[in-house]
Amino acid sequence: MNQTIRYSILFILLYGLTTFAIWKRYNFNPTSMVNFGYEFATQNASETPKGAIVFQGEDGNLGAGYDGQIFYYFSRPISNFNLNWPVGFDESYRAPRIGYPFLISIFGLIGQKSAIFGMYFLNISLLFFSFIALRSILKPQIKNLSLLYLLSPFALGSYSVLVSDTVMVSLVVIAYVLFLKEKYISFSILAGLAILTKEPALFFLFPLGLKVLFEKDLRKILALASSLAIPILWQAYLRITFPNWSAMRLTDFILPLEGISTYFLEIQDILVLVGSDGMGFGNLARLLGRFPLVILFAFGLTLLLSKNIQKGWNFRLAMLLSLFMVGTAGHYHFWSVYENISRMFTISIPILILWKNEDESLYIKPFEYLVYGILALFLIKIFFVSKPLTSIIWN
Repeated sequence: MNQTIRYSILFILLYGLTTFAIWKRYNFNPTSMVNFGYEFATQNASETPKGAIVFQGEDGNLGAGYDGQIFYYFSRPISNFNLNWPVGFDESYRAPRIGYPFLISIFGLIGQKSAIFGMYFLNISLLFFSFIALRSILKPQIKNLSLLYLLSPFALGSYSVLVSDTVMVSLVVIAYVLFLKEKYISFSILAGLAILTKEPALFFLFPLGLKVLFEKDLRKILALASSLAIPILWQAYLRITFPNWSAMRLTDFILPLEGISTYFLEIQDILVLVGSDGMGFGNLARLLGRFPLVILFAFGLTLLLSKNIQKGWNFRLAMLLSLFMVGTAGHYHFWSVYENISRMFTISIPILILWKNEDESLYIKPFEYLVYGILALFLIKIFFVSKPLTSIIWN
């Protein structure tokens, strides 16, 4: 049995068992991973599928659901060939990320439940195809790292709530392979779609653009530049449709080290409570669940200090940009919730593997082993810790 087949079997087992564990909590209802929230389901009642699991709210979850529903709701106007955007969401932050809803809308042409099927299909199929594509460009001695990509806990975490990170990263990887194979039209389309799916795609593509500029290869320069055409047109549409919209809105979320420092203060406050009355162990455990991400962030920073600057410098810059995103993430929106901050590391995995492919002297074992450790912790959470949330069946 060759390596690709072995890795594929592990992938099927991992994603199959994770899906089973989540569905089991809600009588095997596939809509449970979309995370519809009562607040938004009532505002967009006509597009909320009948029989869907809708979360009502409790401590730490006020009935708003989670981001998977946003991509579903934003896909529905496209499927219905109208521009009646969903109610209740912040368009200035959500509307620019239209790539994933667009892909979902292709499935949604058949109906609402087909759109939900599409969310599963896109996450799983794109990840697997990008894994095959990635392996095709790795050196024989590096191919084993493709398992790290396929079993990434961050891609799995994104899939478990059917959000866009895994889709974005998969599109970036496939686009990069097409770029290397000089299929520039296909690259331009997929790279533009990746940017429209989520902005961190630029952290990979921008350093690549600098590299081809220094190489002065006109065809490659035009291919990179053309990938910006569709995102620019979409931004122009948003500017016309939502007069208060601005691309600078995203800078509101850039708070250097505020998230990490506030997270440490949280731990300090809980330790005081535990030390004074012995209470708070559960909260402390939940807080410490994010601590491996702090260590991974630190490991990533040490990689940037590796001495072989010439080899894979564009991937070094891409890693720097991805870590900058993590380091400047605020506490309220990101570091306070494991799912939010962990997904920021998704793009770092293919960057690391491709960097190692260029520079074999790069020592990545601590980073690699910690990622597998985070995967183990995530699986413990999925299978043994997470409990069903209060929900209703939407009628």
